[in-house]
Parts: sequence; C-alpha cells; structure tokens
Amino acid sequence: MNSTVNLLDVVALTVDLPQYNLWRGQVGTVVDILANGTAFEVEFSDRHGRTYESLGLRLDQIIVLHFEPKLPDKKATVVVAS
Repeated sequence: MNSTVNLLDVVALTVDLPQYNLWRGQVGTVVDILANGTAFEVEFSDRHGRTYESLGLRLDQIIVLHFEPKLPDKKATVVVAS
C-alpha cells in the first residue's frame, strides 16, 4: 500500500499519547506537512469542529484512513500459498 500522507488526509493515531490526552484510534486531519514529509501537523477536533489539540506527528504514529476502495501499489506483490 502507498504510505504517502497528503494535506487534509484523515488519519488515526497508532499510538497512545497520554501527555496530550490522545489515544490510539483517535481521528484527526493533516493540516501541514513538516520536515520534508517525514512529519505531519495533525489537528484533532470535536464533533462541533472545535480544535482540542494540534501537534506534529511522525509517519509511524499515524495511519491514513480510506473511505473508498483503494488499489494496491503496483510495487506490492501478493503471494498466495497453495
């Protein structure tokens, strides 16, 4: 799968960040791309659109959520056991 993160992608945390009261699975939006694409400013908002946290996160701390079917990377290979 393509691991590219783009501006305005919806992402979920893959780790707990108790110092920010953020927990694995919480959903946010990428609002800036930092450090030449190795980090991302992610904004976490409530149901009313009010931001309650915004912080820089590394790629290994988030996963991009997809709301429609996504084709696999052409580089990816699927091995089927017989």
